[in-house]
Amino acid sequence: MKVTVLVGGVGGARFLVGVQRLLGLGQFASEPAGNEHELTAIVNIGDDAWMHGVRICPDLDTCMYTLGDGVDPQRGWGHRDETWHAKEELVRYGVQPDWFELGDRDLATHLVRTQMLRAGYPLSQITAALCDRWQPGATLLPVSDDRCETHVVITDPTDDNQRAIHFQEWWVRYRAQVPTHSFAFVGAEKARATTEVVDSITNADIVLLAPSNPVVSIGAILAVSGVRGALRSTSAPVVGYSPIVGGKPLRGMAHECLTVIGVPSTAEAVGRHYGSRADTGILDCWLIHDGDQADIDGVAVRSIPLLMTDPDATAQMVSAGLELAGVAA
Repeated sequence: MKVTVLVGGVGGARFLVGVQRLLGLGQFASEPAGNEHELTAIVNIGDDAWMHGVRICPDLDTCMYTLGDGVDPQRGWGHRDETWHAKEELVRYGVQPDWFELGDRDLATHLVRTQMLRAGYPLSQITAALCDRWQPGATLLPVSDDRCETHVVITDPTDDNQRAIHFQEWWVRYRAQVPTHSFAFVGAEKARATTEVVDSITNADIVLLAPSNPVVSIGAILAVSGVRGALRSTSAPVVGYSPIVGGKPLRGMAHECLTVIGVPSTAEAVGRHYGSRADTGILDCWLIHDGDQADIDGVAVRSIPLLMTDPDATAQMVSAGLELAGVAA
């Protein structure tokens, strides 16, 4: 089976672990050379940023570290056993931004990526090279080799004027707690999905939308030209998982993001936001949490437990999606 998953950061990475658990891939492989299943993750690049002279790709790195068994288990991102000497020294020098946590081990990844970018390698090739060190048990594809960063229009708390800031500043520095007016995917008008991304959707047996942030994770992926068209034309069923559980997001700031674009924080509203492939949207199936409700024309809906408490529980979520779509693992 060829499974393609659209993912963001922490939640998306945990969802991928559940897919691996179900298919016997990665750390769950009993015979690595004999497993014919293929898992491909199309990863959001909207969070990517230049800081302190290095290129940081938070979602790609979170997926890589998580699947490579190197992620910090408490935070869900960054290296396990991380130290912060470089960050502390940068603060002593008064270098900005001082609100972004850059770990020493993590810095090595960013230095390698930056060197390869400056040597002319595309992000997709760089990601493959970095994955040689981590062996994630999946193919991780940045949605594009082109720049497509998420920026946010806010009212600046220092002078009450509107300005656009990078998503990282809005998310990390301000914790989304400033007056917010809109999101802009800078570079989306020129960015194109890579051939590998389009092929992974076109040739998949099933495509899954992880329960990642529908605005700045999945939404940022869909903003890249070629992705939505591939989802609408693929012969594979497209199955989405609601990021809303019991009327609220489980983690992150999806509620704040949805509020900005005028979408209620309900499983039904997010499903309608994605829309049905029978109409002009991208979904065939929509998995929602037990107790939530959703009625979406043209989309098969099923209620199941959507708490990713451990790989086994997440694998059951994935299995239910395959079953709803009529695909056997």
